[in-house]
Amino acid sequence: MGGSLRVAVLGAPGVGKTAIIRQFLFGDYPERHRPTDGPRLYRPAVLLDGAVYDLSIRDGHGAGPTSPGPGPSPGGRQEWPDPKDWSLQDTDAFVLVYDICSPDSFDYVKALRQRIAETRPAGAPEAPILVVGNKRDRQRLRFGPRRALAALVRRGWRCGYLECSAKYNWHVLRLFRELLRCALVRARPAHPALRLQGALHPARCSLM
Repeated sequence: MGGSLRVAVLGAPGVGKTAIIRQFLFGDYPERHRPTDGPRLYRPAVLLDGAVYDLSIRDGHGAGPTSPGPGPSPGGRQEWPDPKDWSLQDTDAFVLVYDICSPDSFDYVKALRQRIAETRPAGAPEAPILVVGNKRDRQRLRFGPRRALAALVRRGWRCGYLECSAKYNWHVLRLFRELLRCALVRARPAHPALRLQGALHPARCSLM
């Protein structure tokens, strides 16, 4: 027996949110970056450990008007949406994406994570958060060591952490598999970081 799950994939412009989603759903990667024109909603069905789940994946979930953010976008061409402009309620799980070569995009994810904590309705279940460092294929240009960033996110932010490469489809399926497993056990008495790290064992997950 399955169910439904609402996932929001958030991050600054240009970090690869849409590329991650498209690799997961369609197995393709656009050679040229095209800014996402407004929020998009995808509704795939996923088979996990023999059960079918209906996902609602929001790309750029609930973005409000563009306003000055904590840093410039990649290339400095536009301003980032203020984290306060995101609508973050009615979501079961979050994927917060940053570019491992951009410290500003990491700071933006930090602000988003704080915004999620501030806007969660009183009494609502704590939604699991997975922080994802994209563009692992550009490892030599990264701004900080992976271990240090992972430790900060897991211990300080109490979130899960994973790195991937949307370009080469590396760890993209694992990302959604772990998030789904964590969200399904969120009622257990452990905080989301522990549940996410406990979901690392192999699981069968595929699109239908």
